[in-house]
Amino acid sequence: MNLLIAICFKVESLLTIFYKMNDEISNNNSSLSSPFRGTGGSRILSIDYGRKRTGLAVTDPLKIIATGLGTVETPKLMTFLKEYFSKEPVELVIIGMPTNWDDSATHATPLVEKFIKEFQKAFPSLPIKTVDERYTSKLASQAMLEMGLKKKQRRDKGMIDEIAATMMLQEWLNKV
Repeated sequence: MNLLIAICFKVESLLTIFYKMNDEISNNNSSLSSPFRGTGGSRILSIDYGRKRTGLAVTDPLKIIATGLGTVETPKLMTFLKEYFSKEPVELVIIGMPTNWDDSATHATPLVEKFIKEFQKAFPSLPIKTVDERYTSKLASQAMLEMGLKKKQRRDKGMIDEIAATMMLQEWLNKV
């Protein structure tokens, strides 16, 4: 899985080239069409919700690969999402649900549940699904180590949250 994250970052540039080629084909009214063309170019957004900051990741319009979108201070998250949704079409939001190994609630579970209610009130037409986020932050830290990031970079909790959101989303894409 950690190798997958490193590959994800490199594949993004290849997807950009693919999109440009795909646009040229469409603009030339060619009868050629890509079997990978998405349904309307909408995205899926992943949220790794936290008390202080929230990691975000998003798919490409074809929903092939997850890419980190960034980290937002949690009090500013709803404002960020309103802006983002006004600029980018999103068809689904997934959010990590913190649980213990026995599926009992953690200290963070009520925070996420409260956010989900606020989200549904603010964006009633946008579906939100919960996914298991157990150990995503630890896996993100391990991935950063394997990518060769320096110790100072690995201490960046915002980067850990963004990578955790990316890992959750890529895992969800792999299962669908």
